[in-house]
Amino acid sequence: MKRILLVPLLALLSFTASCQRDEAEYVKVNGKVFIFNVRLARAFYMLTLNRLEPLPDNAVVRAEFEDPAGGPPLISEQKVFAKMTRIDLQSPDLACVVADKPYAIHVIVRATDGKVLQTLDTTLTSTLDQTVLPAHALVLGAAYDRNPEAFGKDGKIQFQRACKKG
Repeated sequence: MKRILLVPLLALLSFTASCQRDEAEYVKVNGKVFIFNVRLARAFYMLTLNRLEPLPDNAVVRAEFEDPAGGPPLISEQKVFAKMTRIDLQSPDLACVVADKPYAIHVIVRATDGKVLQTLDTTLTSTLDQTVLPAHALVLGAAYDRNPEAFGKDGKIQFQRACKKG
């Protein structure tokens, strides 16, 4: 009789152990893209995460974006509120973006006490490089006045040059 009860109990314990995850998945990458704003002559990363599980109140999501110009990662943080289903993180402005090169993105989800709840790593590759941007913003001010620094004597837009690092 004991043997008959032991087999189903072991099967149940084995099943529940296999269902447990090592690290909870609170967020997953929904979208990632380089944004090239020609009008303002700037580029930046945009990362969108979908929330999968409820997070503790005031949890923080931090994205560390590889700096194409070199140096320490560029940081963006977003506090997560109860009703948020999507989390958008935008990097500071970039320089030296090169086409077809994968750039690393490291995401950390932390509770308010600093405990790491989840980490994830991804990469983003641009199909364009920074030379598609003008050297200066095309417009100035709220009225979108033409920026004379952006145009050469011939009236043509002056574009950024390829970046030389190091």
